[in-house]
Amino acid sequence: MSGELTQARTPWAPAFQWRALLRPHTAGRASAKALTGFICAWLALAAIHLLMPVPAGLTVAGKATLAIMAWAAIIWIFEALPVAVSGLLIPALLVLTQAVTPMAKAANGFTNPVVFLCLVAFLFSAIMQCAGLDRRIALGLLDKIKVKTVNGVIWTMFGVNLVLSFVVPAANARAATLLPVINGLTRLFGDTEQERNAAKAIVIQSLVYGSMISGMCILTAHLPNLVLTGLFSSELHIRISYLDWFKLQWPYLGMFVLTQWWVQYYFRTRRTAIPGGLETIREEQRKLPPAGKQDWSILLVFGLVALLWATEQWHKIPTENIALLGLALVFTPGLIQIKWKDIQDRTIWGTVFLLAGALSISSAISSTGLAQWLAGQIHAIAQGHPWWGILLIVMVGTHVIRLGMLSNVAAVTMLAPILLALAPKLGLHPIAFTMLVADTDSFAYLLPTQITAAVIAYSSGTFSTSDYAKVGIVSVLIAIAYGILVMAPWYAFLGIPLWDATAPWPF
Repeated sequence: MSGELTQARTPWAPAFQWRALLRPHTAGRASAKALTGFICAWLALAAIHLLMPVPAGLTVAGKATLAIMAWAAIIWIFEALPVAVSGLLIPALLVLTQAVTPMAKAANGFTNPVVFLCLVAFLFSAIMQCAGLDRRIALGLLDKIKVKTVNGVIWTMFGVNLVLSFVVPAANARAATLLPVINGLTRLFGDTEQERNAAKAIVIQSLVYGSMISGMCILTAHLPNLVLTGLFSSELHIRISYLDWFKLQWPYLGMFVLTQWWVQYYFRTRRTAIPGGLETIREEQRKLPPAGKQDWSILLVFGLVALLWATEQWHKIPTENIALLGLALVFTPGLIQIKWKDIQDRTIWGTVFLLAGALSISSAISSTGLAQWLAGQIHAIAQGHPWWGILLIVMVGTHVIRLGMLSNVAAVTMLAPILLALAPKLGLHPIAFTMLVADTDSFAYLLPTQITAAVIAYSSGTFSTSDYAKVGIVSVLIAIAYGILVMAPWYAFLGIPLWDATAPWPF
């Protein structure tokens, strides 16, 4: 969302401003759109809360939550408010409409351990950016692998994305980190059709598909991951550790092979070489100062944190506590020379408030009975089909809904509680079903405006919305098929078969 773009900063590139990505003559149109959404959101809230009769089977509190859910959806679709403001308003609206009281209960998302984990991840990312380590890591990997072709660049950038996903906690932040590197590479190409197609393939695969897929298997690398684990913890009392999440999700890495095959085929880039590419990478490296004590100290602390995360099942220290202790260690006097103001300027505070508000309304959707009621409405459509048919219907429906939304966090927040309640009604495992559908939401590749990372990629000017949609529709089909044919059997192998609603949690 716009707030996320504004705050995805690096010390070596200007902050991304949503309107900077728009042409001057469209700025007024964007403002009018926001105002329209702002008015419609409040009208929808008033109409549902004050005028609509309570539907059969739904509580008064559930109807009030439905009104706030509609308000939030419109606000997020039209980007009518900064994401931080929308997140902060959600608990207030829950109390004012009597959906959830008192305020301490309505704002329970703000005290969810997931929020602290998210905040520390953002602070670590800001520290890495201040030190220039994100850029150093990206350029270093490109240089070491010595890429010479377009496909080599794409595979290397996927590796860079995967490495950065351990230290940069959001796909949009990784895309912002890599954008200058990618822009430098694409400028090497000329203006022939083959070279233009090469640039399109590099940008779309590296900044969008690579950023999203790499974030799926690392718990802290993608905010919807944290929304899901927070929901499972609060509603099912099941806690998924950093390592358990990786066990569940690592096969998604294989999906990049399929999207790469498709993008390579579509843009005809298999044998396209990079003119002078390696020298450009080395030139950028030469501009960097030598790594110092501060850089190695930061890497050492984060390496220790990552090790403790990976071994959580043995020492039993919760993930968020490890992160907080790691943060305290980074700020040991004399260890780093970075000023707090520089760190806070690069921390994505708005998204933290969005996540907290999202978790609050997610909890309300479940606790007021709204999730059960909505699940009952969907149940009538989905019942009678085999498990794969149900999954296919809901996945396709999710992609239709996502055409109007930019934020993965917003979409998953709305969908996850409903999916969790719907699964038992359909005889499906609640966690497997919720994760499979929520995961496909992250692969919304039809329009650049569906994913913040895609908006950042679009700012490069290398591809049109038509280019993106044409290659994206097959990529979406690949994602849906991969979820049904690969991930569902994998979950079953681990002990959570989608088709068995009563299977116990195996971890």
